[in-house]
Amino acid sequence: MTEHTFDLVVLGGGSGGYAAALRAAELGKSVALVEKDKVGGTCLHRGCIPTKALLHAAEVADTARDASAIGIRATFDGVDPAGVRAYREGIVAKKYKGLEGLVKARGITVVPGEGRLEAGPAVRVGDDLYRGTDVVLATGSYSRSLPGLEIGGRVLTSEHALELDEIPARVVILGGGVIGVEFASVWRSFGVDVTIVEALDHLVPNEDVALSKALERAFRRRGIASSLGVRFQGVTQKADGVTVTLEDGKAFEAEYLLVAVGRGPATSGLGYEEAGITLDRGFVVTDERLRTGVSHVWAVGDIVPGLQLAHRGFQQGIFVAEEIAGLSPVVIPDTQIPKVTYSHPEVASVGLTEAQAVDAHGADGVVAYEYNLAGNGKSEILGTGGIVKVVRVKDGPVIGVHLAGDRVGELITEGQLAVGWEAHPEDIAPFVHAHPTQSEALGEAFLALAGKPLHAL
Repeated sequence: MTEHTFDLVVLGGGSGGYAAALRAAELGKSVALVEKDKVGGTCLHRGCIPTKALLHAAEVADTARDASAIGIRATFDGVDPAGVRAYREGIVAKKYKGLEGLVKARGITVVPGEGRLEAGPAVRVGDDLYRGTDVVLATGSYSRSLPGLEIGGRVLTSEHALELDEIPARVVILGGGVIGVEFASVWRSFGVDVTIVEALDHLVPNEDVALSKALERAFRRRGIASSLGVRFQGVTQKADGVTVTLEDGKAFEAEYLLVAVGRGPATSGLGYEEAGITLDRGFVVTDERLRTGVSHVWAVGDIVPGLQLAHRGFQQGIFVAEEIAGLSPVVIPDTQIPKVTYSHPEVASVGLTEAQAVDAHGADGVVAYEYNLAGNGKSEILGTGGIVKVVRVKDGPVIGVHLAGDRVGELITEGQLAVGWEAHPEDIAPFVHAHPTQSEALGEAFLALAGKPLHAL
């Protein structure tokens, strides 16, 4: 056995892990980054980046198909799966090469192999032990299934769906959250007959109900079918397809079933509990500063209860590196972290939903305003509908910003600033939004809440 000593050992090279490694190295620490696959993790290789490349390809397909509506003569001859795959893989390869170069330039030691936490703290990889003054756990997440629902054959997870070398004629998607609606959007743009099965009453059920309803309306117009409020019962496979049954007796025939019921923490079999780490339903229990119950062991990203988002992982990785360095970084609560669903149309939000705001402040203590994108010139040019909804405390700050419409994910940072800085609409209303931009829709909502609407009654 060979023992190696570093200031920081990071177990897991995904968004949270490599962010912690990069920031710690920048702060002068010696860093070992243990990764069993490729640095970049799920987000870069099997999640955020490749799926958004697919969504862009889907947008181009829709644009080509509908070009005549704006006076452009174009023909849409179909989707080339091999060409889309090559485009997607090219994007991932470029980002991966850049990340590898960045890690190397920072002097980080990348240790390939499966790591296991040991007391000390340390991480064992094969016969070698990597001992750190501090250890960061960042082992990410995996695609969940349901009890009794076996993945395989024509029952897919999102990772399998990315690797399909065909465009199916018909699919059923189990789960109407972010992953489910994004794949539904892609496949529909590619000409697939799509049905989403969601046990709760709305698509993207963690969002404000106004956004859920806006997305449901848009999906109905696009021909995406949804079964809401009825639980999945079972699936049977044949050589050429699947039959999906629900508890109310309904059945759907399709070529594939995509299981998109969320992601679970990847913590099993990694020595966490044996080293004294407390787990709750597989998640690592930490305090608000991301310390575990074991001295000098920290956790970041999808294994920490809360939003499972790459940018939350980045933020937490940076936070822990700075906390270890004694910089006392500011804690960012999950309510101030923006969320974006990159479907067509997009859904984006930050802060409290109206229902959450009412629970916190009472119905009489909350004011909400919705601005329809039909009144926004740039949205009309782009051909998108949707809404901007802003929630404020009565006579107080903005506590929630909720958007639905194409490209609105690019606007949510302004909402994050408003919520994070506890700005009052009256404070924001004087600021000027360029015309014509979709950002004006946010400005209109702030103006209305400040009592001086411009392009609205």
